[in-house]
Amino acid sequence: MTKQITPSVIESGGDVFADLDLPGSEQTLAKARLASMIASIIESRGLTQAEAARVLGATQPIVSNLRRGRLSGFSLDRLLRFLNALGRDVEIRVELTSSRRGAARTTVEPA
Repeated sequence: MTKQITPSVIESGGDVFADLDLPGSEQTLAKARLASMIASIIESRGLTQAEAARVLGATQPIVSNLRRGRLSGFSLDRLLRFLNALGRDVEIRVELTSSRRGAARTTVEPA
């Protein structure tokens, strides 16, 4: 007789990296969202990885890593420069942290 295992489900708080208690979760989520935007723009333009690499001033393997979510070699600054190279304005807004929320945070939101 095989014992049945009932999986538990935990609702996400919206940041899978924080849910997994990973260090630097906000920055990791920000990078993932920026990379997703870049990949979407590349796809919507119908660019090959080689064509995208030329536009971004990068190499095809770098574009491949970006599209596959392998982001450890990418800084936020580099991803922002890629968005600029793809004709996107990037706006950075700094605000005083709300006393109700507590800790300061980093977020990325598409326009």
